[in-house]
Amino acid sequence: MPSRAIQRVRRRLIPFLALLYFIAYLDRVNVGFAALQMNTALGFSSSVFGKGAGIFFIGYFLFEVPSNLILARVGARIWIARIAILWGFVSISMMFIKGASSFYLVRFLLGAAEAGFFPGIVFYFTYWFPARERARAVAQFSTASMAAGVVGGPLSGALLSLRGVAGLDGWQWLFLVEGIPAVVLGVVAFFYLSDGPAKARWLPDDEKSWLVGEMERERAAASSPLGKRPDVGSVRSGLLDPMVWRLALILFLIVTSGYGFSFFLPQIVKGLSGASDLAVGMWTAVPFTVAAIGMITVAAHSDRTGERRWHVAACGAVAAIGLACSSIAPTPVLTFVSLSFAAIGLYSFTPPFWSLPTAFLRGDGAAAGIGLINAVGNLGGFTGPYLMGFIRDASGDFLVGLRVLASAATLSAVLVLTVREKRGQAVRIA
Repeated sequence: MPSRAIQRVRRRLIPFLALLYFIAYLDRVNVGFAALQMNTALGFSSSVFGKGAGIFFIGYFLFEVPSNLILARVGARIWIARIAILWGFVSISMMFIKGASSFYLVRFLLGAAEAGFFPGIVFYFTYWFPARERARAVAQFSTASMAAGVVGGPLSGALLSLRGVAGLDGWQWLFLVEGIPAVVLGVVAFFYLSDGPAKARWLPDDEKSWLVGEMERERAAASSPLGKRPDVGSVRSGLLDPMVWRLALILFLIVTSGYGFSFFLPQIVKGLSGASDLAVGMWTAVPFTVAAIGMITVAAHSDRTGERRWHVAACGAVAAIGLACSSIAPTPVLTFVSLSFAAIGLYSFTPPFWSLPTAFLRGDGAAAGIGLINAVGNLGGFTGPYLMGFIRDASGDFLVGLRVLASAATLSAVLVLTVREKRGQAVRIA
């Protein structure tokens, strides 16, 4: 019974939600590929591009917690559909930007539109997956971001080659074609998703009863304080809990590295190879392919052992080593290999990390706490690209910027080791 129910839920939810995340992540980072043409066409410096790419996360930060709280109130079906449809239309509007001001504005609006999607799904999984299954579920969902890199690179490169077709530049075709699926999938989400197991008509009655009972037992267990640790089930406790802020800082550091890496990867590869835009798109798929394999492997091992903290720290260390080596490698080939190694750590970090807050947050506290961690953490999505662009303009290359990203990843790995964890129970502050 447990196995059948979980497998049915996994087959029903994860492929569709992963497809949504694939489109969300693609619409979030495709600006990195557009930059291969857009920066020249609109006269953007590396600093302007870095600021515009990162300002997405300011809008994301401001609307993240409210969005997650509304999702908890109105249900995932309505709210996830709303998020997808709105971000799709805003993403399409990127094709109309004319200069730095409109670039900043639309990127900010895109962040505001997408706010709440990823933490909303992490929170949504607490309705469907027992804690022992959650890291694997998040990993399978999160591989969509890797798929966006694997497929999105060649796709974006091909769309850039449409320069001049119907009077549009290649980067405009990129935003148009890659924005439409979000609108379509948002409409589908409204009819496809269920707000929880109790409302899932596609679950047999016996499996539905078992799953509802299992999740209720977990929530009841989570509401029992561990030692002197207070219950973290209200909005206030979820926002003020020290562990929530500790985890937010850890996420901020690794996200600084991750988005500094992903937004500038096409330009770094272009500089290393001098290849065409299509070839650059093909080459950038390699680090994401390697990272996808690493993510699934790390998440499966973390679930099997029940250990989270050391898995997260090891991923931060791998990211730091790869980024540092890429800045000192003597040949373009070794630089590219180091960047691929860094991608393993940067993206494998996510599944075991998100098992830490879901181990002790529950109810409204989970909606608020998860939203806050993701919102504050994703401010690193502004910091990383902004620093990379600023340092690139100041130094003339990406080497110093890569070392800064390596330092942020190192700090995240060190800081997560200050978290104390009992397997199967809540995490605690050291």
